[in-house]
Amino acid sequence: MTEGGGSAGSRAFVDLHVHTSASFDSLASPESQVKAAAARGLTHLAITDHDTIDGALAAQAYVAREGLGVAILVGQEVRTSSGDLIAVFLREPIESGLAPAEAIAAVRAQGGLVGIPHPFDKYRGSLLAGSEGSVEARDAADDAASAESAVVAGSTRGPGPADLAPLVDWVEAHNARIMVGDGNERAAAFASEHGLPGVAVSDAHSTLELGVAYVVLDGDPSTPDGLLAALPAAELVTGRATYFVRAVTPVAKVVQWARGRGRRAPTGGTKALP
Repeated sequence: MTEGGGSAGSRAFVDLHVHTSASFDSLASPESQVKAAAARGLTHLAITDHDTIDGALAAQAYVAREGLGVAILVGQEVRTSSGDLIAVFLREPIESGLAPAEAIAAVRAQGGLVGIPHPFDKYRGSLLAGSEGSVEARDAADDAASAESAVVAGSTRGPGPADLAPLVDWVEAHNARIMVGDGNERAAAFASEHGLPGVAVSDAHSTLELGVAYVVLDGDPSTPDGLLAALPAAELVTGRATYFVRAVTPVAKVVQWARGRGRRAPTGGTKALP
């Protein structure tokens, strides 16, 4: 599932959330993202396109062909019925539109790992954007529903912190694309409260953004076990994207739609304007 990689005892520089032109909102080719990663000293790159692993597989093939020293973690930003998840170490794409627990189970069936991206960013498909971010607030909002049943049922209100925390492997404590609000601060507090590793990611949709935020890990995160072992001691490098770079995204969406590559509906097939 990876090409390149490190060895035990080495330091790894890892961006766990990167998009390519396989996403409906990016124009950056897989090859250009890999080149940018290599130029900036990243050792591991999780390609996590929306709804597909095609970009990750293309990046992996490019690394193998060119003999580059960047390990590609095959991943996907998975759209669930309640918001987005990040999955890595995939062999097959995860179906869109599943309840969060169903999507997580599908990732686990492939031996993959799961993170929560931008959990409190109200401007994107964030799983906890409507939550107060604490177990107490969740319990007060719905005393009758258990954590497990809320996730499995995929309720319209969406799962809360107590539902998701036991099911995932990390939280994006710093997403470089969050420019407004306290989403990163709330995410970091959520990770700490629930004993989950926090990571920093670029969420890059262009080569300009790639690697502005990342994690430094000890060991070899090229395998699920290696990444899990390294995450608790992660060092977060917390840069931010610029407003100019963020402004490119709406343009990318329109260009991709014009090319017939707009985002597919979860029910399968119909492409619509983003």
